[in-house]
Amino acid sequence: MSMSVSSSPADLSRVLPRVLIVSRRTVRKNKFVDFVGEYHLDLIVGYGAVPVIVPRVAGVHALLDSFEPIHGVLLCEGEDIDPSLYDSSADADADAALSPEQLEAVRRLHPSDAAIDHEKDSIELRLARRCLERNIPYLGICRGSQVLNVACGGSLYQDVEHELAVGPGAEAVVQHINYGDYDGHRHPVRVLPGTPLHEWFAGDLADEGARLMVNSYHHQGVRRLAQRFAPMAVAPDGLVEAFYDPDTYSPGDGRFIMGLQFHPERMRKPGHGSGSGDEFDYPGCARAYQEFVRAVVAYQEKTSAVPRGVPAPSPKLSKEMER
Repeated sequence: MSMSVSSSPADLSRVLPRVLIVSRRTVRKNKFVDFVGEYHLDLIVGYGAVPVIVPRVAGVHALLDSFEPIHGVLLCEGEDIDPSLYDSSADADADAALSPEQLEAVRRLHPSDAAIDHEKDSIELRLARRCLERNIPYLGICRGSQVLNVACGGSLYQDVEHELAVGPGAEAVVQHINYGDYDGHRHPVRVLPGTPLHEWFAGDLADEGARLMVNSYHHQGVRRLAQRFAPMAVAPDGLVEAFYDPDTYSPGDGRFIMGLQFHPERMRKPGHGSGSGDEFDYPGCARAYQEFVRAVVAYQEKTSAVPRGVPAPSPKLSKEMER
């Protein structure tokens, strides 16, 4: 690849920090195979960490201690999260829940996404809660952002198109997925000032409304954002497209917990032939991975300084997480 994601090569003379990434499952030659998108792997390696792929096979959820030390977790695309794992009954618009007929229509429209993967749910929610409890750096992309919100007590729209009512404060209905143009599809978001996202993209935000054009393909999204988090970007229909924990954001100190519903890793200018090239739409696209890995490196340095046998302090869980 011609793209350089790091201003200097990783220091291979030391043991690099480990970032866990849970695989996805697909069918090839009539057999299940696990995979992780290379865009994620390239960026993690390029900025100086080692991706450790966690297979989403039966029983792995009970073996997560064997993947220690964990210096960071990156969770990305995948199927819909089982709705029984989050509670929407207390949401203000709970009476707008989908009917059985609507759910069937959603399954027909999004067949690959609507196929629940219980093993992946179990593995990823356990990893997310481990990160929340120990302040392990966490970056969630697409489904990974939804997992983070659910792990901390938030809820989701089972289908944005059917459930998200465009109220008076919203500008328009937004197309969040385009099966005919995964790479080229873009929609606007408003980036909120004073957030990491605003800092990363400051040089490219449109003057009016701090607008950014992002790539996304999802039919679900954050319905109720967990109290621990603050929004960083909002789509014109009011859907939260990015959020973070402002109380634990300091990459240089090993603190980074963030969810991005959109795909910065795929926001690339067209290359030769079909598909995307190596050049990002905006210089800020790679910053999420750069700052995440910076936090991962700092977390490794901080935790490796703790003498063996000395237990780490157990942070108090929020009421949402306890539930």
